[in-house]
Amino acid sequence: MSADLWNSAAAVLDSNWSRDHMVPSRRLYPHQWSWDAAFIAIGLAYVNPTRAWRDLRSLFDAQWPDGRVPHIVFDPRTPEGAYFPGPAFWDVPAYAGRPARGSTGLTQPPLHAIAAWEIYRRAVSHGAVCAREAGEQLAWLYPRLVAQQDYLSGRRDAGGDGLASIVHPWESGLDNSPSWDATLAAVPADLGLLRRFHRRDLEVADAAHRPTDLDYARYLGLVLDYRDGGYADTDLAHRHAFVVECPAFNSILAAAELALAHIAGVVGADAGTHRRRAREITEAISRRLYDETTATFRARDVRTRELSPARCINGLLPLMLPDLPADRAAAVMAEAASPRFGLPRDTGLPVPSYDRTAPGFDPLRYWRGPIWINMNWLLRRGMLVHGYRDDAEDLRLAMLRLVHGSGHYEYFHPVTGEGIGAPAFSWTAALTLDLLADRSVPAYAHAA
Repeated sequence: MSADLWNSAAAVLDSNWSRDHMVPSRRLYPHQWSWDAAFIAIGLAYVNPTRAWRDLRSLFDAQWPDGRVPHIVFDPRTPEGAYFPGPAFWDVPAYAGRPARGSTGLTQPPLHAIAAWEIYRRAVSHGAVCAREAGEQLAWLYPRLVAQQDYLSGRRDAGGDGLASIVHPWESGLDNSPSWDATLAAVPADLGLLRRFHRRDLEVADAAHRPTDLDYARYLGLVLDYRDGGYADTDLAHRHAFVVECPAFNSILAAAELALAHIAGVVGADAGTHRRRAREITEAISRRLYDETTATFRARDVRTRELSPARCINGLLPLMLPDLPADRAAAVMAEAASPRFGLPRDTGLPVPSYDRTAPGFDPLRYWRGPIWINMNWLLRRGMLVHGYRDDAEDLRLAMLRLVHGSGHYEYFHPVTGEGIGAPAFSWTAALTLDLLADRSVPAYAHAA
């Protein structure tokens, strides 16, 4: 299995490379996506580290002056009609020497520091020359990664809780997750927008697998509201309809600080500041997003101060954090092992994106039930961080069996394991390489 899977994953990454960046998939996602680039770089480093660094640098070349890293960087060679919403819809002005309409105004989970450290760690194992070159890449990225963290921890702390807020479901990476249902219910859905603007995704993907028109109308309305406000982050809780603290987004934010502590040691910066920030974010997640009644982490609506009633996979990701109290870590593992999700020892499959027992569980529709390799990859890291080694190995093998049997799909049916969404999907291929090659505990597990 290993050799065939390795070769097929490497072939996907080779076919999806586009001059200076990786596309998630050729047909459905023809530009560069932010957190995709981070996941992809982690696996790409095994087969082409030069491209792995180039992909990250290409993304950060599009960083805004305020520190935000856009969730899509548009390829100017790709026609406007190849993807919607495209450059004209976002209408981002020129910035930092970049032409207008070159990116979106949203951001995504800041996994990039983790990716940069993982690429560097592998380079060091290949000798002094590779380590020196990788150190130069880290030196270029470090101030940009810090600016990204500062933006999210500062301008995006809309609730004043020490947590970053997302202003659109797309920023979470878990677009139509039930985590956002309660908040989105209060967002007007102008279906007229779908008559004005054509959904390109439904031309290349099954409508049963994608967000509904009602959701999509709300997504477009939220973009227009944020865009028409100049993509400003002032007074978000009072003027914008969607302001949410996501446990996965903030767990990645904290884990990125721990990765930056390691990077700081290489580039000669202060590592202590990053470790302190990671502890503070971890404490805020535990304090603000943990539901004592159900012993689960949940998303919080900043405007209403209410926790989402939905149990979703983003609530399992605080397990990534070494400073998470042991009782909270045990609660996450109990939730993951329960019939609501199920671990491979019981199901034979990785963890689904949503509570299997919930009335709205949908095995086909994007983030409302299907299995995603990237989230399971993050969950496995959390298991390793907190010493659940056997469960982590079970999950690693379950992911590899799934991809080997079904292919490098975007996501997978949570009962049959059938591949769904885009085939030849880059982060599935990249993370497959990492799962085949690396069984070590994340370095930041020891940062506490």
